[in-house]
Amino acid sequence: MKEERNRVCPVELAGSLDNRFRRLLQNPYKILSPYVKKGMIVLDIGCGPGYFSIEMANLVGKNGKVIAADLQEGMLWKVNDKIKGTELEKIIQLHKTEKDKINVLQKVDFILVFYMLHEVPGKENFFKELKNILSENGKLLIVEPPFHVSKKAFESTMNLAKNIGFAINPGFKLSMGRFAVLTHA
Repeated sequence: MKEERNRVCPVELAGSLDNRFRRLLQNPYKILSPYVKKGMIVLDIGCGPGYFSIEMANLVGKNGKVIAADLQEGMLWKVNDKIKGTELEKIIQLHKTEKDKINVLQKVDFILVFYMLHEVPGKENFFKELKNILSENGKLLIVEPPFHVSKKAFESTMNLAKNIGFAINPGFKLSMGRFAVLTHA
């Protein structure tokens, strides 16, 4: 059963990650606009088909940068197809992660980890790498699905993040998610 929790959403189901119904429940602008501002460098880890990456690009503007990172090359192709031939190509940088390493070498102002942390097998190393990537005053937004992640499991993960050196700040309530904003402690 534990192995099942660490499986990533297959590329074949990418359409379920980007649709009108989801926009009603999880509006990217409402979720991101309190954190993402013009000129920022931001990272969308587990970007999938770019549901949040596109809105991030609109929020950071032409002087900002979005690193859309995913383990699956097929998901990155879907993002590429959406931005090809648009101004977003200059803002969104596609980045393929490794199974156990993000490999982003520059500091970022904001990191989004939306509905994918439960898929990460080595959370301690993941948090250590996130801490190294996040700028000193940056914010890390974590949202997990309540149907996959119990309140107890989420609290345990947040305690691990605290032990790595993050401060946990509650975020606004999200109807379909367990939610926290992390900063450097």
